[in-house]
Amino acid sequence: CTLGSEVALRVGGDFFFDPQPGDSPVNLVLIAGGVGINPLFSILLHIADLHGYQEGKGNRHKLGTVKLYYSAKNTSELLFKKNILGLMRAFPGRITCCFHVTQQRSQICKELQPHVTGK
Repeated sequence: CTLGSEVALRVGGDFFFDPQPGDSPVNLVLIAGGVGINPLFSILLHIADLHGYQEGKGNRHKLGTVKLYYSAKNTSELLFKKNILGLMRAFPGRITCCFHVTQQRSQICKELQPHVTGK
């Protein structure tokens, strides 16, 4: 987003992301904390499926980028972190993630280090 951009924000409740062929592409910012990652991880997997389908079969979906911000106490509580890293590798520049930890006591593994901020 840039200064003056219009954004839609939704907290809790029933929500989904179901772009239709012909829809204008949208860039998503997904924000999760702790186990709140579950529905957003499903959205992330759906977007990855659409990206994969688009590359392989000429899908008519026009997809933007996805930026996931995900916070937990420490890296051991970051659910699906290996899957998320895999999606970032599979779709570089289109799916990105910033992990944030608030109470990390141990060394962060090298694979996660470039993507983790916090204490």
